[in-house]
Amino acid sequence: MDDLTLPSAITNFIAATNAGDSQRFVAQFTPDAVLNDWGTEYHGPTEIANWNQTDNIGKQSHFELQDFTRDDATTWTVQLVVTGNGFNGTSPFRMTIKDNRLANVTILPD
Repeated sequence: MDDLTLPSAITNFIAATNAGDSQRFVAQFTPDAVLNDWGTEYHGPTEIANWNQTDNIGKQSHFELQDFTRDDATTWTVQLVVTGNGFNGTSPFRMTIKDNRLANVTILPD
């Protein structure tokens, strides 16, 4: 793992999911954020909250940080091991930070 520290929006994204805290989870995103889950896009807090209920906390997902890299000044790729009642496996999450919040999260097929 890099010696760099992950931004709090990313660590909160992981912690909120693991705690089952939907309000904290959605609060990590900017008002105009986009979450892209293997090609399907969710725009803004309402759509992201819906995705969270159908595909993340609503499925009792748990994230274990495996590795991460800093791609540029605002973008990180985080390797997460995902377990729960939905997708199970390792997946890269590309996350862009703006104003200390998540502006874009793209979940990539491994």
